[in-house]
Order: sequence, then C-alpha cells, then structure tokens
Amino acid sequence: MASSRATGRQRTPLSDSESSARHKQAAATAAAELIEDGMRVGLGTGSTVAFLLPAIAARKCKGLLCVATSPATEQAALALGLSVRSLDELGELDIAIDGADQIDPQGWLIKGGGGAHTREKIVAAAARRFVVIASEEKAVSELTAPVPLELLSFGAARTLLALSPASLRAVPASPDGGLIADYEGPIEDPGALAARLSATPGVIDHGLFVPGLTSTIMIAGEQGLEVRAGAKPSI
Repeated sequence: MASSRATGRQRTPLSDSESSARHKQAAATAAAELIEDGMRVGLGTGSTVAFLLPAIAARKCKGLLCVATSPATEQAALALGLSVRSLDELGELDIAIDGADQIDPQGWLIKGGGGAHTREKIVAAAARRFVVIASEEKAVSELTAPVPLELLSFGAARTLLALSPASLRAVPASPDGGLIADYEGPIEDPGALAARLSATPGVIDHGLFVPGLTSTIMIAGEQGLEVRAGAKPSI
C-alpha cells in the first residue's frame, strides 16, 4: 500500500531573526504608505528604518524633503535618491517615522540603541505626526534597563556617579560629540526616571520618550499589523 505521507519538501521554520526582519519589513511598508507628495519627513535610525527607506523611495513621491537623524540614515537615504535637508532648513515636519527598542502598554518608549536618541527626540518633537514602527518583540509589559544616555564629555565620571548605576558604552561619540552611556538601574516609574535623568547636570538627553511625543505605533507580528493610537494628535 502506498504511503499517505506527503513527499514534498517541508518548509523550514523561520529563525527568530528572519521572523523579526519580516515583521520589520511589514511595519515599515505600512508606514511608508503614509508618505505623500510634498511632505517634509523625519527619518529615524536603526534596523527597522533600514527597511523603511527603500519603501519610501519606492513610492516615488514628488517634492519629498527629508531630515535624517544620523549620518548613516542620511547616506542611505541619499543613495536611494531621497532629498535630505537640515532640520533648521525645513522647520516643522509633516511626519517623522522611527523604530523603538521597547514599547510599553502606556506608550512609553526606550530608544537609542544606536546612540542617535537626542537627534531622534528633536525630530520627533518637530513633527506634526510621529509614527513608531516595530516588530512584535519590541512590545513589552514594562520597560527595563538599559536606558541610553548622551553625556557631555566634561565631567563625565561625575555625571555617571550621579546617575549610578550607569556606564559608558565602548562606542564612538554621537554625531554631535556626546558620549554614549546607559542607565542600568530599575525603571519603576518612567516619568520619574525621565525627570531625574533630564535634571542631572551633564546629561544631554536620554532614551525615554514620553507618550505625548507619539501619534501612532505600528507593531507587526505573526498575527498581522497592530496599530495603536498615541497621545500626540495626528493632524
């Protein structure tokens, strides 16, 4: 009797990294659909934005002007034929799109794994609409350390002591010359910690993004695309 077992090749399960890449691509593609002719667009930094840039370029929107939050993003955008300007030249942006390292249920974000959080926060605040894109593993029940920091080099050891527990990363300085560090303590109250970090002399900025900065959060996973409304009005 012939066997009923299928003789075709079985599909190999995707690895976690392959699944994450597929989800990042899905979130980036959905966000790119928000871009229209003539927009002034803030471009974030990181692995998810790496999928966003070609998705935006593929739309071939006319009159698009972009602001990049890092030299790496600027170089990648220019290579795809996107027009990049300075934020001071463009002023208010129509939209900014960026990834996140962690997203909690209240809409708090941790950003800055790539050390560009200061520029990312400036661009997010300059945009009428700030859209966050991520794969599903970035959605967490509560935020956990590390929280990226950018510090002045002057008195950095004293600044780190005041922030304890915190340490410098063995990475190059930010594009603006700041040292990149991480706060490594507990995050019981994101608002209180954000206030403490901001109030510490020597801190240029930190990677905690308040919910009020974000208009929309797009999280892609095995169940499809989840769209969460942020606290910042979408104008």
